[in-house]
This record gives sequence, C-alpha cells and structure tokens, in this order.
Amino acid sequence: MSNRIPLPYNPKIIELFRNPKNVGQMDDPSIVSVAGSPACGDMISLYLKIKRIDGDDVIVDATFESYGCAANIAAASILTEMIKGKKVRDAWKISWKDIADELGGLPMIKYHCSILAVGALRRAIRDYYNKIKTHPSWLPKDLTIEEKQTLEEEKMIEHLHKMREKMVK
Repeated sequence: MSNRIPLPYNPKIIELFRNPKNVGQMDDPSIVSVAGSPACGDMISLYLKIKRIDGDDVIVDATFESYGCAANIAAASILTEMIKGKKVRDAWKISWKDIADELGGLPMIKYHCSILAVGALRRAIRDYYNKIKTHPSWLPKDLTIEEKQTLEEEKMIEHLHKMREKMVK
C-alpha cells in the first residue's frame, strides 16, 4: 500500500494530462530546447517552428515531449497552446505564474513544472537567436530571474536524485 497522498489537481490539469495538446517531436523545427533532468523524470523538450512574418519573428508551431508528472505534462501542453501564433518577443514575456494561472492553479509543490516550461521556452528563444546570429533589442543580454530559477530547479533535481541514489545503495 502506498503512503503517498494524491495531489489535488484541478480538472483542467487532469484533462491536459490525459489528452495533451501538441505532444511529440516536430519535423524540421527551427530550434529545440530542454529543461529539467532526465535523471529524475521532470523534463520538457520544446520544439519551435519560427518564421519571419511582416518583419516579426512568429512562433508558427510548437510541440513538446514531457517526462514527468501530470503537472509537468499539463504545463508543457498549455505553454504550447499559449505561444502558437505569438510573436517571439510576446512569448518571451510569459511567466511561470501565467502558465499556472492558465492551468487554473497548481499545487505549490508542483510550481517547478511551470518554471521548467518557461525555462524551456526562454532557452529555445535564446538558442534560436544565437543560431541565427542576431540579438533583438528586447532580449536581455543577461539571464532573467526565470532563467536562473530554471537552472536552480535543475541543480536541485540533480542533487535530490544523487541523494536518493545514495540512500538506495
């Protein structure tokens, strides 16, 4: 018998977990980014197709692969829905709180899932502009708080995984 208490996920999170939108690899993406750690399972791979339309870079398609819990899958799914058709500079402004709010809230212990989703998005955007060797004026030169949060989450995930491995041995 499990001693785990089920998390209070709302119906929207459960629906996106059961029927995620935009899931899977993309053929010929403009950029792919990953946030999280394959060591513990909470990981998001984000695939973006970006095109220049009327002088603006626009995310014309977005898909994801997620390895993790219901909140992780739901956060990645809702992110792809939020960014499709958006100008890249507008997608950049999406925060982890925006994702959590769009999901109707997340249990506090699962906020890291929306942080990882935003981390994957911001990495993809930075990597895209590095790839095409340009730096738009709206893109900060230094890492933002959200990007630093993602790095901290990844370090914490790795640390906890290593501790768990030691305990099992």
